[in-house]
Amino acid sequence: MWILGPDTVANSTALQIRWLPRRFLARTALYPRNGGWRLWLRVIFEMEVLRYTLTLAPFVVAAVVWPKYAIVIAQAPVLMVVAIYLIESRLLRATLEQRAKLASEDEIERGMDLLRSRARAILSKIAAGRGLQSGCLHLVIEQSDLLRIPPLTLVSVQSEDGPELLALDDTERALVAAELFALPLREVDLQRISLARKIELHDLTFAPAQLSAHARMAALMAARSAGE
Repeated sequence: MWILGPDTVANSTALQIRWLPRRFLARTALYPRNGGWRLWLRVIFEMEVLRYTLTLAPFVVAAVVWPKYAIVIAQAPVLMVVAIYLIESRLLRATLEQRAKLASEDEIERGMDLLRSRARAILSKIAAGRGLQSGCLHLVIEQSDLLRIPPLTLVSVQSEDGPELLALDDTERALVAAELFALPLREVDLQRISLARKIELHDLTFAPAQLSAHARMAALMAARSAGE
């Protein structure tokens, strides 16, 4: 899971938004800041150009090994297109038949109910901690549809006040990391639900005006304890 914000994205200017929910995956190139090599590799592999290059690499190798067939190989675009199609649609992604078997209806409903509950809890704590009184917060979750490799999940908190993508601090990012994905709804479980239901983006909202006085007081006490 990659929680988006100025502290986690190197090219933070790409995080500017004009509408909600703002999508990033497959639309905007984002580069990790101090995310570790695993996240870097996963982000790089999401780039279609790189995957196409890797798919066509055997044709290049064959042309080098057998130079007398180089012209024939170079003039076989149909085979190249078929290779890309098979890798992208059959190997890396689930087919329509496979999507239907990724999660049962009961699993989908339980997972979505749990996701909504967790999102509300996370957004309410963020709103209370910031003392927000109005507007609406969006917890936006985007996941890659590449099923055969570890999932890439982009998570951001977007506000209608602006609109803007909130720059979460360390405490808020730790809150999202601890509460969003845990058993029985892990990151990979949500990906399977999303693919089964053909959900490209999860947009979960919360209005700070709904916060109770008790929640605001609890957030105030927590902030005071952290500052001591």
